[in-house]
Amino acid sequence: MDVRRSLPAVDALLAHPHVREARGSYGQRLVRRAVRQTLDETRRVLAQPAAPACPDLDSLATRVLSRLAELARPACRAVFNLTGTVIHTNLGRSPLAEAAIEAMTQAARHPVALEYDLDSGGRGDRDRLVEGLLCELTGAEAATVVNNNAGAVLLALGALGAGREALISRGELIEIGGAFRMPDIMAAAGCRLREVGATNRTHARDFEEAIGEHTGMIVKAHTSNYAITGFTGSVPEPRLADIAHAHGLPFLVDLGSGALADFAALGLPYEAQPLDAVGAGADVVTFSGDKLLGGPQAGIIVGRREAIASIKRHPLKRALRLDKLTLAALEATLRLYRDSDVPQRDIPTLALLTRPETDIAATGERLLPHVQHLLPDITVTLEPCLSQLGSGSLPVDRLPSRALVWRPEESPRRLRERRLRHLETALRGLPRPVIGRLSDGALRLDLRSLVGEAEETAFLGQLEALQRRYTAGTESGMASDERKAAEGTGNRAASDARSAASSETYGGTP
Repeated sequence: MDVRRSLPAVDALLAHPHVREARGSYGQRLVRRAVRQTLDETRRVLAQPAAPACPDLDSLATRVLSRLAELARPACRAVFNLTGTVIHTNLGRSPLAEAAIEAMTQAARHPVALEYDLDSGGRGDRDRLVEGLLCELTGAEAATVVNNNAGAVLLALGALGAGREALISRGELIEIGGAFRMPDIMAAAGCRLREVGATNRTHARDFEEAIGEHTGMIVKAHTSNYAITGFTGSVPEPRLADIAHAHGLPFLVDLGSGALADFAALGLPYEAQPLDAVGAGADVVTFSGDKLLGGPQAGIIVGRREAIASIKRHPLKRALRLDKLTLAALEATLRLYRDSDVPQRDIPTLALLTRPETDIAATGERLLPHVQHLLPDITVTLEPCLSQLGSGSLPVDRLPSRALVWRPEESPRRLRERRLRHLETALRGLPRPVIGRLSDGALRLDLRSLVGEAEETAFLGQLEALQRRYTAGTESGMASDERKAAEGTGNRAASDARSAASSETYGGTP
C-alpha cells in the first residue's frame, strides 16, 4: 500500500486545533498555503525509497506551524551586525536616528507637502525640503538630491560634461563595491575620460597641459576604499579649482562618503567635508547620505547655483529623484546636524564610531559569562580587536574595540573548520540573525555595534536557540560524515571486487 494515501486531506489538517488557532494570527489564506505546502513536501519525502513512516496529524500540524513562521518572516530582517564593520553595505549601512524614523513614519502615515508650496498654494519643488539645510551646512549656493551617490556622479557628469573630455588623475580612477567604476560612470554619462598624471603622482602642470578645445570639466574623486602610500602627490582642490576656472571649466569633486561633522574634533580620523570642497572652489560636490553622514540612502549634490540648475534640468534628474520617505528622513538627519548640541549622541552612526573602548569592554564582560560554557566544544574569550568604518570610508584607519572570540577546542583541522561553519550557520539561522566574522580559525563577534540593555537582552535571549541549532547542525554533520565514510567503504569494496574480476578475466595477478 502506498503510504502517501494515509496523509490527511487539506481540510482535516486545517481543522486541527493548533492550525485552526493559527488562523487568528496569520489569516486563512496563508494558513491554507502552509498546509498545502506541508502536505506536498511530506508526499515528496514519502515517495523516496527508504521513506519514514507517515507522520501523524499532530506532527503534521507542528510542521505547518513551522512553515507558517517561515512564510510570515520578512526577507528584510533585523540582524545583529557584529562584523566589526560599522557602516556595512550588505547590512544596510547607517542606522537612522530616532528623529529620522519618526519623520518617515509621519510621512508614510499622512499626505505631506512634497511638491506643494504652502505659501503660494501652487506646485513646489521637492528639493526645497532639504536644500536650505544643505546649503547652510556646506556653504553651497544650491543643492539637489538623488537616490545614491553613484546617481549623483552620473547626473552631474552628464549635465556638465556630456560629449566632452573629463580630466581626472590616473590615481583616482576608483572602483567601489557593486561594480561602480569611475571610467564606466563617465562613459555612461557621455563623457570622454582623459587620464592625467601618473598613478602615484599628479602635478598641476599635468592638468594644464591636458586642457584643450575638447575639455569639458575637471574631476577629483576621493580614493575612499584604498590608499596610495609612499612616493605620492596630488593637486590640492583650490589649485584645481583655479585651473578649471581659468579655462572656463566646471570643477567637480566626488567625496564619496562625505561627512558633515568634524571627525578630528570627535577623536576620529580626519575625513574631508563638503564644506571644505565648496570653500576650495568646487562648482559641484557629491557625497552619500547613508555613510558617514548617518542618514538614509541618498546622493547629495551641492555647489554653485548655475551648476546645480543645469543638473536639475537634466532628464535623468526625475528618474533618480528621492521619494517622500527618504526626503523626510534626510531632512530630520540634517536638522540634527544643524540643531543638536551633541550630534555624536543623537546620530547613531556617529555614536557607534565614537563609542569609548571602555564601554565596549564592559559590554563584553557582561556577556562573557553567558557564552563561555554555552557549547561544549567551543571556547569563548573576550579579546581586543579593531573595528573599521566601512563602505569605502577611511579604508586604512581602525578603531580599537572588543570581540567575543569563539574557537573550537583542539581537534583535527577539518573538524575545527566544520564546527566553525556549523556555529556561523547556527548564528545566521537565529530569529534575529547574528552576523560575525571568520578569521584565523575563529569566529569573532565585534561588540562595538551592540549597544544598550535592550540589545544585550535580545542577544542573550537567543542563546538557548543557538545551542539547539548548533547541536542539531553538529549531529547532522557527523551523520553525513558517517554516511560518506560508509559509502566510501562500499565503493572501495565494489572497486576491489571489480579489480578482482578484471584480473580473473584478463589473466592478471589478483
